[in-house]
Amino acid sequence: MTSSHPAAPYPQASRDEITETIHGLTISDPYRWLEDPAAPQTKSWSAAQDELFEKTRAGWEGHRRLRARIAELSATGAIDPPVWRGDRSFFTRRLPDQEHAVLLTVDESGAERVLVDPIALDPAGTTTLDGWYPSPSGRLIAYQISEGGTEESVTRIMNVATGEVVDGPIDRTRYTEVSWLADDSGYYFTRRLAPELVPPNEAQFHRRVYLHRLGTSPDQDALVFGEGTKLTCYHHASISADGRWLQVSSSEGTEPNNDVYLADLSGADPAAPAFKPVQVGVAATTYLYPGREDSPLAGRVLVFTTLDAPRGRICTASTHNPVPDAWQVLIPEDAEAVIENLTVLDGPEVERPLLLVARIRHAISEITVHDAVTGERLGFVPLPSVGTVASLTSRRSGGHEAWFSYTDFGTPPRVYRYDARTGETALWADTPGQPHTPTVHTRQVEYASTDGTIVRMFIVSGEPKDAPDRPRPTLLYGYGGFNISLPPEYTVSALSWVEAGGVYAVANLRGGGEEGELWHRAGTFGNKQNVFDDFHAAAQYLIDQGWTTPDQLAIHGGSNGGLLVGAALTQHPERYRAVACSAPLLDMVRYELFGLGESWTVEYGSAADPEQLADLFAYSPVHNVHEGVEYPAVLFTVFDGDTRVDPFHARKLCAALQWATSGDPAQRPILLRRETGVGHGARAVSRRIDVIADTMAFLANHAELALG
Repeated sequence: MTSSHPAAPYPQASRDEITETIHGLTISDPYRWLEDPAAPQTKSWSAAQDELFEKTRAGWEGHRRLRARIAELSATGAIDPPVWRGDRSFFTRRLPDQEHAVLLTVDESGAERVLVDPIALDPAGTTTLDGWYPSPSGRLIAYQISEGGTEESVTRIMNVATGEVVDGPIDRTRYTEVSWLADDSGYYFTRRLAPELVPPNEAQFHRRVYLHRLGTSPDQDALVFGEGTKLTCYHHASISADGRWLQVSSSEGTEPNNDVYLADLSGADPAAPAFKPVQVGVAATTYLYPGREDSPLAGRVLVFTTLDAPRGRICTASTHNPVPDAWQVLIPEDAEAVIENLTVLDGPEVERPLLLVARIRHAISEITVHDAVTGERLGFVPLPSVGTVASLTSRRSGGHEAWFSYTDFGTPPRVYRYDARTGETALWADTPGQPHTPTVHTRQVEYASTDGTIVRMFIVSGEPKDAPDRPRPTLLYGYGGFNISLPPEYTVSALSWVEAGGVYAVANLRGGGEEGELWHRAGTFGNKQNVFDDFHAAAQYLIDQGWTTPDQLAIHGGSNGGLLVGAALTQHPERYRAVACSAPLLDMVRYELFGLGESWTVEYGSAADPEQLADLFAYSPVHNVHEGVEYPAVLFTVFDGDTRVDPFHARKLCAALQWATSGDPAQRPILLRRETGVGHGARAVSRRIDVIADTMAFLANHAELALG
């Protein structure tokens, strides 16, 4: 063991002489001891980092005012589009003074009632509502809650009329959907195997699909799918609107390709469905939408697929033979737009069945209206402006109405209703709160990445002009992974930054879903460096075009985006002045050994493969820190309840940077902000405000943004 030599203000962190040769690569790991959060040495180091962070935060100018403004901008509340069962609707809403969204129902008389309020369950605010699924009749609802940010969802069934819990709890139901039988007597769901049945390091995996009958022990649930599949496979069961067709989608880890199976439940034993393969071992994503028996589309199935169409297309086939060879193209692939969602309006109120297709065209939303039989495009659903559509829903009976949420950089999410009889869109539910927001102007630009690939980026500022009048403090955000898109959306960090006189930019990097599956693939495995190159090029564009300077450029990202900014600061430390790195992946040699890491090898690759290890090691931020380099100011934010990305990643890179940097700790500090009682995802609003305020104040104080 050797001693560290960080600059005086930093806590001491010993550097162990751990070096391994893996597939011919010599890999050092001096901070492996930081992988164990319970070790006394780690606890002592973490406590010292807590003290350093608190002391440093006390000197940030404008921090309190910024937090107050972020709280004001966050006081929009939130509301989601409704889910209908007959004449009863279900939705979540958060009022401006509430910490969490509340699950509500409205019956046919218009009477509104609260079903699940996380704060009523846990006044401390650490319990979250993870999912909810009403039964076909609307008399019952399945809901899932977890505690402490762990995302370890537990499923219960409630009687909607009385509020009584009538079944459950059932544990180990993280990331599951609940698909009800037509008569409300039970449901299909996904559950992990019991811990005692698997090795300790595999307790987060081994998912199976079961049928649960209400009133019975989950130990008696019938296993219907998943036996013999890979430990990292995710399985999702869904039942058609008329209750006849059971579909199972199975994918390895976060891989977008899926296997699809279909079973006819008509006259069959639901505990032993006879699955027929639709798509197996195919490099594509496919989902089936069987027509209801009372619909003009009865006997037909709509097929969304990326097979031979990386941006998505919609086909049609018989429900009895929905295999790819039998598909007929209904709506062909658009060369510049990516299909994200669809819904059918085929109630008696419309002259012919209609298909609504939600797409993003270079990250900007549109909804087209088609004849659901011929595919003919009939028009567009009017949208409020140029922005983002989410959660497109309709009634299970088809009907003539659709609901969706809309947002853009200056508009909080609102719910709109589309009426197919008139072709008009109207506001259905406004944002519960109406804070005063600054006027922002958004433009979308194009720039060339290192290899010449054209990448798009949104630039948000307070100026209507397309060209900057002078360089300003600029905050650049990116993600670049898992087929996730970054469209325009209401973001309090962006608004507070622009209001203070800065510029906010969002780069639509390869690895994301903005341009379809080929765009995603171009940022995975050995292509991951493309993502970082796209990000570096975005930064250089902002500098070259006069929007900012290296001394005024800050970057931030979380989770996979934390890996992005970790790679950015280690590859080009001279280009960035300040970095916020939240819940990040940073040790890419050992990432798959912790949390849900093993399920991400289909995105990043595995250290078990020599070629893939070489790629991972080449950009792994923890392994690319060099002593004597002047690194930017860096703030790591981590959450002790995080069961997705282990906080050890941030601990390791924080220690390495504190040891290596030649930067003045007063001007370019390396800090770690640690939070307990929360995890990777949902949290109480006040705690979200706190972490945003700390992050933005840190970046502003080091990127020359005056907070007034």
